[in-house]
Amino acid sequence: MTPELRQLRHFVTVAEELHFGRAAARLHMTQPPLSQSIAALEEQLGAPLFLRNRRQVALTPSGSALLPEARRILEEAAALPELVRRVASGEAGRLLLSFVTTAGLSLLPAALRRYSAAYPAVRLVLQEATSDVQFEELLQGRIDAGFVIPPLPGGADALLDYLPLVQEPLVLCAPAGMAGLEGGGPVRLRDLPKLPLVIFPRAVAPALHDAILGCFRAAGVTPVIGQEAIQMQTIVSLVSGGMGLALVPQSVSSLSRPGVEYRALLEPAPLAETGLAWRRDNASPVLRGFLELLRKN
Repeated sequence: MTPELRQLRHFVTVAEELHFGRAAARLHMTQPPLSQSIAALEEQLGAPLFLRNRRQVALTPSGSALLPEARRILEEAAALPELVRRVASGEAGRLLLSFVTTAGLSLLPAALRRYSAAYPAVRLVLQEATSDVQFEELLQGRIDAGFVIPPLPGGADALLDYLPLVQEPLVLCAPAGMAGLEGGGPVRLRDLPKLPLVIFPRAVAPALHDAILGCFRAAGVTPVIGQEAIQMQTIVSLVSGGMGLALVPQSVSSLSRPGVEYRALLEPAPLAETGLAWRRDNASPVLRGFLELLRKN
């Protein structure tokens, strides 16, 4: 039988006073019920906890071993109401977040700093993943929220909510020294060499994939897809290796790689949007606090 908290409290008080009368007074009870409680605890544990005689009360080796553990259990039990209150208010707990590369390069660091400052007791669990992977993780309930590139997949809007957070123009990512980059200013796509296009598969972010191809078509250029990669870092590395050129969200230009240059476009540049998606039925208080913080900024 597991000891009750009441019995452990009685034991700790007697151990501290080493006197049943004084311990009973501290506990606002009479001595006989206290003695009965200690005797019942000793019977449950199968060992004497105190040596008793007319002159003194002393802890047995078993009692000495139990005392620090009993104090720990009582302290943890006393902290439970505050813990429950903090979890219910979103001040404590765990928040599982995923993010696309562009979020990690733009809005994510500032959002995490603000959230950690406001909710220091919440444990953040982060993982980088493409939008299509994140949507599946959300639908399966394996993450709380994800920084994704819209749109939501077909049919998922009945289960997921979405908050747009940032829009940024696409810029050219090209091999350093490529013809048409002279002068260091904005460029026109039609003035560039006919290099292969490095792009992510359409399944990863169909709207952005289509916007990139549409930008070329609007400029009167028919791109030839040379390489596909699912991570922006990989796309930039492939451009650095001379495998072609790419259009990437402006925040990606913070990825400095040898042999790569970034340029703004003279043509109207499509905007790449990043936002937060989460399950509509997720009632997590820590998620609610995260959403409130994002909506304020």
